[in-house]
Amino acid sequence: MPKNTPAAAAGQPGGPPVVKGSRIELLPGTRELVGGVFNGVKIRKLLGNVSFRQDDAFLYCDSAYQYLERNEVEAFSNVRMVQNDTMTITGDHGFYDGDRRLARMTGNVVMRDPRMTLTTPTLDYDLTNKTATYNSGGHLTDPQNTLDSQQGFYDTNSKVFVFKKNVHLVTPDSELNNDTLRYNTITKIAYFNGPTRIKGKQGNLYAEVGNYNTITRVSDFQKNAKIDTKDYLLGGDKLVYDELKLYGLATGHVNLVSKKDNITLRGDVGRYWRGLGRTKLYGGRPVVRNITDKDTLYLAADTLLSVEARPALKKAVAQREVLYAWPKVQIFRGNLQGRCDSLTYDRQDSIIYLNRDPVLWQAKNQLTADSMELRQKRGKVDQMRLYANSFIVGQDTLLNFNQVKGRNMVAYFRDNRIARVDVLGNAESIYYALDNDTATTGMNKAVSANMVMRFAENKLKTISFLTNPDASFIPPHELKAPDQRLKGYTWRPTERPTRRTVLGKQFDDRPKPKAKPKAKPKPTKKTTKKKPTPAVKKPVKTPPKPGTPLAKPGTPAVKTSPPVKIPVRTGPK
Repeated sequence: MPKNTPAAAAGQPGGPPVVKGSRIELLPGTRELVGGVFNGVKIRKLLGNVSFRQDDAFLYCDSAYQYLERNEVEAFSNVRMVQNDTMTITGDHGFYDGDRRLARMTGNVVMRDPRMTLTTPTLDYDLTNKTATYNSGGHLTDPQNTLDSQQGFYDTNSKVFVFKKNVHLVTPDSELNNDTLRYNTITKIAYFNGPTRIKGKQGNLYAEVGNYNTITRVSDFQKNAKIDTKDYLLGGDKLVYDELKLYGLATGHVNLVSKKDNITLRGDVGRYWRGLGRTKLYGGRPVVRNITDKDTLYLAADTLLSVEARPALKKAVAQREVLYAWPKVQIFRGNLQGRCDSLTYDRQDSIIYLNRDPVLWQAKNQLTADSMELRQKRGKVDQMRLYANSFIVGQDTLLNFNQVKGRNMVAYFRDNRIARVDVLGNAESIYYALDNDTATTGMNKAVSANMVMRFAENKLKTISFLTNPDASFIPPHELKAPDQRLKGYTWRPTERPTRRTVLGKQFDDRPKPKAKPKAKPKPTKKTTKKKPTPAVKKPVKTPPKPGTPLAKPGTPAVKTSPPVKIPVRTGPK
C-alpha cells in the first residue's frame, strides 16, 4: 500500500478514528482475477475492464489491487471515479479508502461537474462531504473564466472554490491576481481577503477586501480600494465600481490624484463617471491641493467637481479640463488667501474664476468685486482682474486704511507680490501720508477716470491720475470720519482663511501626540524593621509675606517691579 494515501493515518496513535463503511463491491466484467496473500495482506489482483461500486460512487480502471480486509482499492491506468452521475474524476493512478470514503487521484487528474473543469497533478476527494482538495497547482475553467492557483479546495455542494497562493483569474475583459480567493461557480462572484489587483481594459483596480462579479463586472471593495487609470488615481476606504456603466462610488478618505499636473482632491464621498470624465467629491469639506514648484495652492468647498479634458469626437464638443467648487469656497496659498461662494478653475489656461461675493487677501491688502479672475503663469500669480464695484483696502503700519475703488481693476504681480494696479473707470482713492512710518502727516484724496498705482515690497510708491484728476490733501487736524471712508468700504479680516481652516481634516498635517509609555511596575521590596531614630528639632522658618517671590536654594532673591501699562494703538473704527 502506498504511504501517501488518505488512509495512511488511520489506526495510528492520534489519528482520526476509522468508521466502517459499506463494502466495496466488485462489479461483473473483470477479465482476470487473481487472489492471494502478499506480505501477510489479503489482496485481490484485478486485470482488464475493472469496475467497483460503493453506495452512490463508481470506480473504473484498467487494473487494480483490492485490499479485502481493509476495504481499500488501488487503481491503475485510465482511472475514473463517478458520483451521482454529476461529478467525474479521472487520472493515471488512484487510491480509495472505502471505510473513510476518501479518494486520492494522481497523474493528469481532471475533475468535471456541470459547471466547471479542474485539472491538477494530485487531487484528494471526500465522497461523504463531497469536497476536493489539491496542493500542487490547479487550473480551473468554466464557460466564461479560467483560474490558476497553487492550492485549492472545492465544495461540490455549494459549488464554491477556495484558492490560495499565486491566484490568477482571467475573464474576457480583465485579470485578477492575489493570494487568497473564494469563487462561486454558480454566481461567478470572486471574494478575496488580501491584496488584490484587477487589470482591465479601462484601468486597474486594487483592494485588500471585497468581491468581484465576473458576469456584471461590478467590484465591491471594502479596504484601501483604488482605481488606477492613465491620467487619474481614485482611492477610498470603500469602492463600488461598475465596469460596464463606467461608474464608481468611493467612500471614506476619498483621494483623487491627477497624475500629469500634480493635483490632489480629498473628501469623504466621491462619485466617478469615467464615461463622462467627471469626478464629484463631497462630505467632510473636500479640499484640492495643487503643488507647483515650491508653492502649494489649497482650495476647500462643500462640493468639488473635476472634469477631464476630452477631444472633440464626431458631433461632441471638446471638453476642457476644469475644476468647479461650490459653495463656501476658501483659498489658501502662501501670502494669498480668498473666499467666494462659487469658483471655476480652468486648469488648461491656469485661470481661477471667483463668483458671488469674492474676497482676496494679499499681504495687508484686501480686494473685493462682483467677480474676479486669478491668472497664473508658470505656477505663480500673474494677474488679478476685478470686475464691477472693484475695491482695494490696505492697512499701513499705523493701522490707517488706504482705499482704492473703481469700475474694474487689473492687478499685476511680480514674484507673487503686487507690482501695479490699473483702475479703469470711476477711480477714487484715499492714501495716508506717513513720516518715516511713525506719524500721519495727512491724507491724499483723489478722483479720476483712470488711475495707475505702482508698488514695491507690497507698499504704494506712486499714483498716476490719467484722465480728469481732482485731488486734495487734508492735514491730520482737519480729518473727519466721513472723509476717511470711500463709499462701499468694508474691512473683513475675520473672514480671511487660515491654512488650518482650509486644510481641515483632509490634509491634517499636525503632529499626532505621542502615546505615553506605560509605567513599569516597581519591584516590591522586602520590608525590614529599623530601629527608631531620635527626633531632631528643625529650625522654625517664618512664612514669607504674600506677594513675595520664593527664591530657589543657593540663588539670590529677585526683586519684582510693579507692572508697566503700555498703551495699545488701534485703527479708526
